[in-house]
Amino acid sequence: MKRSLVTGGHGFVASHLVRELLDRGDSVAAVDAANPVISGLDLQGARQEVELLQGDLADPRVAETLIGTGEFDTIFHLAAQTLVGEATRDAARTFESNVRGTWNVLEASRRAEVPAVVVASSDKAYGPQSRLPYREDAPLLPHAPYEASKAAADLIARSYWPSFGLPVAVTRLANVYGGGDLNFSRLIPEAVTAWLEGRRPAIRSDGTPERDYLYVDDAAEAYLALEHAVGAGGPAAGEAFNAGNDQPHSVSEVLEITRELVGTDLRPDLVGLGTPRGEIDRQYVDSTRLRELTGWRPQVELREGLARTVEWYRENPEVRPAVG
Repeated sequence: MKRSLVTGGHGFVASHLVRELLDRGDSVAAVDAANPVISGLDLQGARQEVELLQGDLADPRVAETLIGTGEFDTIFHLAAQTLVGEATRDAARTFESNVRGTWNVLEASRRAEVPAVVVASSDKAYGPQSRLPYREDAPLLPHAPYEASKAAADLIARSYWPSFGLPVAVTRLANVYGGGDLNFSRLIPEAVTAWLEGRRPAIRSDGTPERDYLYVDDAAEAYLALEHAVGAGGPAAGEAFNAGNDQPHSVSEVLEITRELVGTDLRPDLVGLGTPRGEIDRQYVDSTRLRELTGWRPQVELREGLARTVEWYRENPEVRPAVG
């Protein structure tokens, strides 16, 4: 039986990954600095099946205590401050979490000789680029704190293979969505829950920014594909890989699809002008590299994924944010 550690385990993508690992028969530990009232692990029915640990990986003693035992076959490092707006408001805290937390995990993994490590970066690490789609050989050109934190963690992680022989690979995922995302400042959970509650979703842009959207189950499968390719110094070691649907969709398009799926005549409240401060106007990835190496490819196209998302929030009204 494989033993896996998922950091940031209460989170949206991490909890889906935990569910996948449990379903394949792994023994799983999950660590998180927070102990939220509603955990993604609860939503995945996984809390009772994992060893749940609490600790802030920005503290090197926590990382060493958790990882230094050498008991883990794979570490999936997803713990991070993931909100772009919050990163702009508190850059120092974001760097502590996203950069220091990552090198602490890597240092502890190096000393423990962990056989495989997969680190979550982001397509945001590329920053604004004149040439799209993003490809892995493009320079990382962050312009904002969140982008910079992910770019720094990305570069640090990849250095651990040529420098120390730690088998580590980096994911650069597109915007991940699906049922169970409780960060309602994000476009899709805000739009879907607003439509379902009979109110106009508040949108921070004018609807023109474009993003690449990846359904959460496909995101979890990308992590598993990379785990197999990086283990014991496989061909993914020291490399970064994009994962997305490889095409952009505007905010307005996503709003219109979700509005139709819910069946409402309401219209969004577009409270912004252009692209919000600290965010990128247009971005999408090329996932050819991951596809050719591992055979991974997304299975859920946008409309189907949004339909599943709408149904999930319809069936789980207790998680919708209270308004008014």
